[in-house]
Parts: sequence; structure tokens; C-alpha cells
Amino acid sequence: MDGREKRILRDKSDFSIDFSAFLPVFLHRRTADKHRRDLLNFLLNLRAFRHYCIGSLMSDTDLLHIHLVSDSTGQTVSSVARAVLALFPEHPHEEHHWILIHGERQMERVLRGIREAPGPVLFTLLNADLRSLLEAGTRDLPWPCISVLDAVLSRLTARLGAPEISRPGQQHAMDEQYFRRIEAMHFAVEMDDGRNHSRLHEADVILVGVSRSSKTPTSLYLANYGLRVANIPFVPDLPLPPFLEESLTAPPLVVGLTKDARALGEIRRTRLRSLSGGGGDGDGAVAADASRLEGYADHDEIVKELRAAKRLFTSRGWPVVDVTRRSIEETAAEILTLHEGVSAGRGR
Repeated sequence: MDGREKRILRDKSDFSIDFSAFLPVFLHRRTADKHRRDLLNFLLNLRAFRHYCIGSLMSDTDLLHIHLVSDSTGQTVSSVARAVLALFPEHPHEEHHWILIHGERQMERVLRGIREAPGPVLFTLLNADLRSLLEAGTRDLPWPCISVLDAVLSRLTARLGAPEISRPGQQHAMDEQYFRRIEAMHFAVEMDDGRNHSRLHEADVILVGVSRSSKTPTSLYLANYGLRVANIPFVPDLPLPPFLEESLTAPPLVVGLTKDARALGEIRRTRLRSLSGGGGDGDGAVAADASRLEGYADHDEIVKELRAAKRLFTSRGWPVVDVTRRSIEETAAEILTLHEGVSAGRGR
């Protein structure tokens, strides 16, 4: 490792990441010099990107143009961009998506767009010629052009001793996992809001929660991971499906969803306003009679409802996830962790 590499690794002040994660690949005797250079260039580009995001934007009103280039659907590079831009919430930005880029003419159009609205470029391109065109076409611009997968690929290649298979969009192949996700989507729709109790035994996960606790979007999000998810509304004084009254010693995992009473009240009041305007999506936890609707958004009634739900969850030994101030992704991540733990314990 030369002096320049040591200086870059030592200078942590420009980064918001832990450099200790990168030290093994630099120090390992089997790491090729080329891989060290690739990782070093990635870190330099990352520092440049951070500098430009912070230093080049002179005020909060300046618009950052960020270009996301991919030879596939662009989901990977978009996810990285969202994660990075979330660190700069005060700076407005505009994303330019250039996806399914497979030829020189398409790349020329990308480069024209970048020049018209200069900004940092993040890309996932497996074709070496297209990558070279993009890097050459942006070299004279005062913004970094970063391959978001280089560091990971270099490290894995060095560790595994095998080259990657360069075929765009391999993660979107229509294989067994793909069709399992599609089937899980259909299942979530069919089993939404307590419908079709006869198939509850087929679920991987059952969500039980009070009205407006994000049961439906969480079910659909988990379906993207191939999990068959049913959701059941908890309504005080109404019985649960017979299947949930049984002592479950095998799948599915049952998870209780709850929420802060005040936050839930705000959401329900908005819900009632939409219902009074003729909207609605068939929420089974909202009864049709007027007396029930009157208590639906009442704070004291909500507190009682949440306490009753918590007593039920505790008595059944169901894990509880509080969705207050959580995104759907965060709620789903916790449920995925619970499911993996249960599956491991059951030897699945």
C-alpha cells in the first residue's frame, strides 16, 4: 500500500462511513493491485460526491441534478441514490433516470442530458464499452461519475477468486423466485382485510392490527420478498377467525401491529373525511353504523382499543411491532427478521 492509499484511508473527516470495513481488502496479501486501485478510486469518487453535494451547493435553494444510468431497470442505482440523498434533506434535487441503456445512440442521448443539466452521475453498467463512453463523456465535467457496484464486485471477486457473470438485469430473471413473488402478491390481495379465512393456513405471516395500522401496504411490501401475507383487522368485541383461536405450533408467524393513539386518531379523522366524501377502500375495521363511526376517531376509544389489542397480542404470545413513525420498509424489515428467526427455530 503506497503513501497515497494510506493518506486516503487515514483521512476519515470527509466521509460518513466507517473505513475499517475497507481495510481488509487493502491489507490482504491476496488482493490484487488492480482491485486495490478500483476500491481506492471508488473512495475518491465518494469523497468527491460528498464534497460536491456539500460544497458546490452554495445555498439550500440550488437544485442538484443527479443522473442515474443503468443497463437494466435502474432499481439498484435508484436505491443507492435515495439512501445518499436522504443525508442531505435540506438540498432540493431532481433525479434523471436513464434506464435500459444498451447501445451507443442511447448513451449519446444520456450524455446530452447530462450536459444540459450537469450533476453527479451514478451508474450500473456491465458493458465495458458503454461504461467507457459514459466515463469519457463526463470526464471534463466538474462532477463525479461513480459506479455504485465496483467496490463490492472487486471485493467479492478477490474473495471468491472468480469473475462475475456480466449480464444486465440478472436479479429480475423470471425464475422460481420471481413467480413466487407474483403468487405472493395475488395471495396478499385475496387475503386483504380478513377476507377468505379458509386459506389462512397457507400464509407465511398473518398481520393482526387495529384499523389504519398499515396492514395492507405492509402485506404487499412483504410479498415482494416472496412471503404470503394475510392481514386481519382487530375490532373490539368481534371474534377473530377460528384459525387464530387455535394453538399454532407451525407456520404461519402471527404479528400484532399497533400505533400511537394520537397519531392513529389523526389518520382516522382523515379517513372519516374521505369516507364522508364518498371515498373508501373497504376497510373491514370500520363498521357501517353511525355509532361505531362516532367512536372510530375518538381518542379515548382509540386508547381502549389499543389496550385491548395489546392484551390479545400478549395473551397469545404474538410479537408486536409499533408502526408509529416507521416507514413501511422499516416495519417490513422487522417482520422479516422475526420470520427468519421463527423459520430458523423451526428448521425451515
